Amino acid sequence: MSLPCLVIGNCNYSSWSLRPFMALRHAGIPFELKKLWLDTPEFHPQVAALGGGRTVPLLVLPQQTLWESLAICEYAADVNPALWPADLLVRAQARSLACEMHAGFTALRSELPMNIRARRRVSLSAAAQADLVRLFTLWQSCREAHGSAGPWLFGSYSVADAMFMPVASRLATYGIDCPPVAAAYRDTLLGDPHFADWQAMALAETQVVAMDEAGEPV
Repeated sequence: MSLPCLVIGNCNYSSWSLRPFMALRHAGIPFELKKLWLDTPEFHPQVAALGGGRTVPLLVLPQQTLWESLAICEYAADVNPALWPADLLVRAQARSLACEMHAGFTALRSELPMNIRARRRVSLSAAAQADLVRLFTLWQSCREAHGSAGPWLFGSYSVADAMFMPVASRLATYGIDCPPVAAAYRDTLLGDPHFADWQAMALAETQVVAMDEAGEPV
């Protein structure tokens, strides 16, 4: 039986692709990896040929194709339920954080686009600064409540950690100062061996997308 295939964009830029990569790795699910280069004429026809959504990531299973990063992470958690906290209320809180990261923090994501190879400094808008305050508040609250159970947001690794992985990369790229508890959690994310594999793939890439050349969000 063929392995699932996770179809991703550039490791350097595609924050949406990074999240299910982390979840599948932590779930212990073997999978193949297929990369489609962003910002090329071939990208959209290649995605369309695979079925599912119109962008990456996609998880191509023998029976069907799944799309949307959080949905693929939920699939990984269905295969390995340890990817969500066992306690009902803690699990609900973890899902709340994962969904907020998936749908929110728009100013932060726009002004600090993921770019693993880069090291830059930028001036942030008031909206992006408010997003950072919210981010650090969430992280500190979770770590204070669950720090005794392990190094991740809720002690053990969960989908919530996978969802916040790209923002940890952004904090490193743009040299964002973090309060101590948030800095420790950021470093835990950046020290994940699975992220090290992704980072190595990003550093090996040479493509620079047009929006990055223009200094605009990607």
